[in-house]
Amino acid sequence: MIEQLITSQLARWEVARNNYAALSHVEVKEIFVKGMLYKAQFNPARIVSSGAKVDAKTIRERRCFLCASNRPEVQEGIAWGGHYDLLVNPFPIFPRHLTIPDTAHQPQCIQGRIGEMMELARYLKEYTIFYNGPKCGASAPDHAHFQAGNRGFMPIESQWKERKILPLDRSGEATLSLLDEEPRTTLLLRTPLLADGVQLFDRLYSRLPVPEGEKEPMMNILAMYDEGEGWTLLIFPRAKHRPDCYFAEGAERLLSSPASVDMGGVFIFPVEEDFLRINAELLEGILKEVCLPRDTLLELYSD
Repeated sequence: MIEQLITSQLARWEVARNNYAALSHVEVKEIFVKGMLYKAQFNPARIVSSGAKVDAKTIRERRCFLCASNRPEVQEGIAWGGHYDLLVNPFPIFPRHLTIPDTAHQPQCIQGRIGEMMELARYLKEYTIFYNGPKCGASAPDHAHFQAGNRGFMPIESQWKERKILPLDRSGEATLSLLDEEPRTTLLLRTPLLADGVQLFDRLYSRLPVPEGEKEPMMNILAMYDEGEGWTLLIFPRAKHRPDCYFAEGAERLLSSPASVDMGGVFIFPVEEDFLRINAELLEGILKEVCLPRDTLLELYSD
């Protein structure tokens, strides 16, 4: 059904068709930061997301593009889980890129939804499901949603298997560990049982700091499911929404607004000059700014 939806939408929706066709021409380069592979992608169509204004005034004054009543007439979807729609994302990063909004207009928040995210990963086994917190790359922080992209696209999906891990917590069959890497702070939650995974995630959620004025800890999440193994969740606790270079003037400006895909190892640059300029030193600086420091996380589990 999903493949049929994608085929149908690309045949009928010119904006989506043109943007998916443009993916075959995006420029990509590899960058290594402390031994970890990252990729930079020059993708002009993503200016819609990377440059999105997400301040409270802008959100109040614009129509929500994830609400069914405001979507383009040509955009179709598949109902899932009783209160979600599976939609083709018209501004793709992946060759197959879905947006999965709640049918109700509710704020972006992972609390109470992690089990649904895991069920989505089991339903869409060929995809990685991802969640952007309201101040961690979500261009619609006022409307609860997930996204999905075909698996194997982000380096971290395979890289985590090569890293040493530091066990932090356990709940039944579910385990939570910290990957041995810096400056990105990456948590690994693995579980064969959904209920145990939900319980362990909720415990992590209660430990992470909540910034003043916010409703939940800042984070990005990737979720995958494999038959016979269960779920793998990669969780990136955040300290900051956008790095200083995003707001800089002149030559110092770099339009980088890291979200789940960036944290997964594919940094998206909608401006060609930024793509050409990005290097290991700049990328390391961005990661140091936006990631919750490793030492801060370890302190939360020091008891």
